[in-house]
Formats: sequence, structure tokens, C-alpha cells
Amino acid sequence: MKHGKNYVESAKLIDKTKQYDANEALDLCVKTAKAKFDETVEVHVRLGVDSRHADQQVRGAVVLPNGTGKTVRVAVFAKGDAAKAAEEAGAEIVGAEDLLQKIQGENFLDFDVCIASPDMMGLVGRLGKVLGPRGLMPSPKAGTVTPDVAKAVTEAKAGKIEYRLDKTNIIHCPIGKASFGTEKLQENFDTLLDAIIKAKPAAAKGQYIKSCVVATTMGPGVKINANKLTAASTAEN
Repeated sequence: MKHGKNYVESAKLIDKTKQYDANEALDLCVKTAKAKFDETVEVHVRLGVDSRHADQQVRGAVVLPNGTGKTVRVAVFAKGDAAKAAEEAGAEIVGAEDLLQKIQGENFLDFDVCIASPDMMGLVGRLGKVLGPRGLMPSPKAGTVTPDVAKAVTEAKAGKIEYRLDKTNIIHCPIGKASFGTEKLQENFDTLLDAIIKAKPAAAKGQYIKSCVVATTMGPGVKINANKLTAASTAEN
């Protein structure tokens, strides 16, 4: 794969054979973000679990202290007082049967987070094949199926992100923008890693955090010393 001039220049700053401390790695991400737009910084964590087993799933949600830097559009399935509360909390799209029809009939998916009150899940369940593959299906584990829809909207707007294993046992999450600077990115990184460590399944054996890489949207990946993160996870448990 051929990389552009900026990527090649950025890659020269990173020692591919080295595993950095988290703050060093994030500092390198900030320095190597050379695109004309504000690049997102993403974390990729490979865990020593097997996502094929139900008792080794790792999934949850966490509010990043400094947000993600992204404007989040929220859709809420609710009726009555809950619908009103969602609107007052800042949800852009609120509805019930009408919203279902819009998504089914017009393939309307102009939102980043979907929240539902529990009484709406019979309705929302019909959208599983549409919302599921896009990671938009409301879930109690992620806090997006809740009677307190207003709180869920507020958290989503404040920078709540969902983390979950993919089929290769890796969690991919944004932790902010390069413009945040190292300190704010570090706070977000620590918050996410703390949540992932606390979510360690009892059935997980051996080293929990196998590897961790941070990278900007257009930049090269920077390896973080997984042994230090594992030491933290061992201390937590």
C-alpha cells in the first residue's frame, strides 16, 4: 500500500520496534496529525478473550471526560412524557411508529446514536437488521435502552462511547481529536481503559490486554506497552 508524503514523514517520528508509554504514544499522535482536517484519535485494544463464547464478551459504555470532539445527532424512540424529556435534553429526532416508518420506508439513518425507552423495544426490535449492522441498535448494556431517556441523551451529547469486541477480539474506539492535545487525550484514554479493565470477564485467562495501538485518522499507528496496561488490569482485579 502506497502512503502519502505526510504519512511517510509522520512514520519517521515513530520507532516501529518500540512500545511506548501511553502519554508518549498520544503525544506522537498529536505531532503526526498532519491532515487539513482535525483528525480523530482512535484506540485499538486486542484482548486475550474469545468473543465466540458468551461468558467472554466485553461490552459496555463510558462517558469520556473531554468528549469525542464530534457533534452527536441523537434519535430517540419514546412517547408521551419520555418523548418530551428527550426533546428538552437536546435529541434531534424523537418519535415512535412514525420514526419506524421513516427508517424502514426512507432508509433514514441520519443519526449517530439511537436511544429507546423500554416500552418501545417491541417496535425497535423490527429494525434489528437495519440498525444492528451499523452499531445503532439500542442496548441495555450500552445504556441506550433506559426509562431515563433524557439522561441518556445528555450523556450521548457529552461524549459517551460504546466499546465492544469485534470478531477478532479487538475493541476500536475514538477518544477525541488531535486538537485536544496530549493531556485531554490521556484523560479520555485512561477513562476508556479503566472501563475495559473493569469489564474483564471472570472466564478470561492469561494476559487480558494483548496489545494496544493508538492512531489518528490518516496517521501511522503507535504501539503502547501492553505489559504496563496489563499490570494495571491485574492490580484492578
